[in-house]
Amino acid sequence: MFMIKNNSFKKYHGLELSEKEMEDKALGFYELMDQRRSLREFSDKEVPKEVIENIIMTASSAPSGAHKQPWSFCVVSSPELKSKIRVAAEKEEFENYHGRMSEEWIDDLKPFKTNEHKPFLEKAPWLIIVFKKAYDLDDGQKKKNYYVNESVGIAAGFLLAAIHNAGLVSLTHTPSPMNFLQKVLNRPENERAFLLIPVGYPASDAEVPVLERKVKEDVLFYYD
Repeated sequence: MFMIKNNSFKKYHGLELSEKEMEDKALGFYELMDQRRSLREFSDKEVPKEVIENIIMTASSAPSGAHKQPWSFCVVSSPELKSKIRVAAEKEEFENYHGRMSEEWIDDLKPFKTNEHKPFLEKAPWLIIVFKKAYDLDDGQKKKNYYVNESVGIAAGFLLAAIHNAGLVSLTHTPSPMNFLQKVLNRPENERAFLLIPVGYPASDAEVPVLERKVKEDVLFYYD
């Protein structure tokens, strides 16, 4: 269990930035993250394992309900496992594109030119599979976790930011249903696949759709 250590507290020491430093850092981080894009075209160039580990530990620094940290990050580089994951994912995606998804959903995806074929699952050097823990197991006993989806969602956001900060690209892939990932990776009964994220460098000829993000007036509302 990972509760407060010895029920103790310690004094918090913040970054202690000046107002100018805060403004500069906030703007710099926004400008960095505004360049982030989801990619489906990856290079097979190797990425150091240490980089992936630090990215994941950044994700694991996220806040969580009652500090339960209800997540596991499975990192796959094995060509054999990546091939198994691709085969299983494409099987589910074929069903999605040929009956499960509504016409409206398919129409919304047309600008992205996606289909059931997912070669990036084998091409990217790393696959990070984020699992959520519906409950914890402590010596075989079930222990309740709180705000699991919210906690794991926040950790996934940290993960994507850390990937981009490291100069890499990613894709939040959600082949639904994702039960096959628990089976392929032999994960325990309390874990459920949350996201499948290929990570690596962009292919030299990679392209992304020309998109516009919502402007400030559409997302930011002050109540003074």
